[in-house]
Amino acid sequence: MSGFLGEFLGTMVLIVLGTGCGAAINLKKSYAKGESWLYVSLAWGMAVTFGVYVAANFGSQGHLNPAVTIGFACFGFFPWSQVLPYLAGQFLGAFVGALLVMVQYYPHFKASKNAEEGNSVGIFATGPAIKNNVFNFLSETIATFIFVFALLNLGDFDKGLKPLAVGLLIMVVGQALGGTTGFALNPARDWGPRFAYTIMPVPNKGGANWAYAWVPMFGPLAGGIIAAALQAVLK
Repeated sequence: MSGFLGEFLGTMVLIVLGTGCGAAINLKKSYAKGESWLYVSLAWGMAVTFGVYVAANFGSQGHLNPAVTIGFACFGFFPWSQVLPYLAGQFLGAFVGALLVMVQYYPHFKASKNAEEGNSVGIFATGPAIKNNVFNFLSETIATFIFVFALLNLGDFDKGLKPLAVGLLIMVVGQALGGTTGFALNPARDWGPRFAYTIMPVPNKGGANWAYAWVPMFGPLAGGIIAAALQAVLK
C-alpha cells in the first residue's frame, strides 16, 4: 500500500502542477496566458521534483511514470511484485490531478469557447507539432530513453537533493526534445488526464484525440525499456 499511496499522491501533485501550467498559459483571462516554452519546461520539471518528494515521503520510490516502473522491472532494477500497485497509483493519481485542475480553472474553461481560444485537450495531454506517426513515436521513444537512462545513473533519485536533479533533467529534455510532441515521457501523465477530459463535463471542451494516444503510451514504454536494457548491459 505504501507504494500505491506514494505513487498516487506524487503523481497527483505532478499533474496538478504540470497540467495547471497548461491551463494557465492557454485559457482566456488567465494571467499567464501566452507564456513561453521555457515556462512550460520549467514548470513540468518542478512538478516532477515535488511529485518525487511527496511520493518518497509516503513510501514509494517516486517513479510517477509507467515507463520508469516497467523499464526498471524488465531488467531487475525494480521488483515485478510492486509493478501493479505502482501503475495503479500513477494512473489514478494522474486522473485525480486533472480533476483538480478542472475545478481550479472552471470559470476559465467557460470563458474559452473553443480550441482557438485555448480550450483543448492539449491542456491535459500531448499532441504532435507535425503529425507523422512514425516520427512522433520515435520522438517519444528517444526523449524517454534519454530521460530514463540519465535517471538510472542518478542512483536513488528520491533522496536528498536528487529530486531537484530529476526536475532539471525533465526541464532540459523538454527544452531539447519536447518541441516535436510535447514530451509526454509518461503514459500515466498523458492517459490519466486525457481520460478525465473525455468523461468529465469540462465547459466547451473539444475532442480528446484518442487516435493519437497510442504514441504517448507506447513511445515512452519503448524508450524506458531500451534505456534499462542498455544500463543492464553496460553495468
